[in-house]
Amino acid sequence: MTDINSLPFHLQLLVREYGHSTYQLIQGLKDIEDVAERTKRATAIVQLMLRLQPALRDLPEIQTRLWNHLHAMAGEDVALEAPVALRSLTVRTEKPGRVPYPRTAPKLRVYGAAIEALIAKALTLEDADEREQATIQIGRTMKFLYRQHNKENAKDVTILRHLGELSGGKLTLDPTLVDSENLFEMPAAPAGTKPFIVPQPQPQQREGQNRDRREGRDRDNRGNGFGNKNGKKRKKGRSQEPQQPPQ
Repeated sequence: MTDINSLPFHLQLLVREYGHSTYQLIQGLKDIEDVAERTKRATAIVQLMLRLQPALRDLPEIQTRLWNHLHAMAGEDVALEAPVALRSLTVRTEKPGRVPYPRTAPKLRVYGAAIEALIAKALTLEDADEREQATIQIGRTMKFLYRQHNKENAKDVTILRHLGELSGGKLTLDPTLVDSENLFEMPAAPAGTKPFIVPQPQPQQREGQNRDRREGRDRDNRGNGFGNKNGKKRKKGRSQEPQQPPQ
């Protein structure tokens, strides 16, 4: 029996998920020389894997996942005519490359590095109209982010000044035009769009609900509102009836 701890880490996870007996069945595929017969046996093993993990039935592309798990446990040298595309095992075996971490912070933290990337993309536009439209969209986004960060109304002059700083003075707009046409404001909703209104109960329904509520309170008061089934208020202290001495 194969020692699970001696296997690579990704195979250890798969063997523990589907069981050591399933892993032994998959290893037996190497002894079948006919590819068609081997694929037929692999199809039955995939169905067994699905029975062992019934919670996976609702996942999208479950067959692709199971066949790739079988392919990983069988090995690269076991050829299969799978009904789905099989991924290369180098994704599981090779160590991924190191993700470079940004060393420099954005010039203006309120806008982040995404705005700087948009400005760099806008500077590559050669058409003047396209660059102007891109500048307007960037300024509109900057004003939205500024409001989210400072919780106050941002002035267009401030956004234009920050836009000039981030672009090195290459993206400019007429402040008078921006202020008169509200170019940095988000567009309003279409005219045909109706605001969502929470439905309110009709007068008859409201009256019926109030009547049911009053009847419920009356039943509570009659039943146990005063701690007595007859609705009488229970007196505090001991009973005032005189007790007869024992005979």
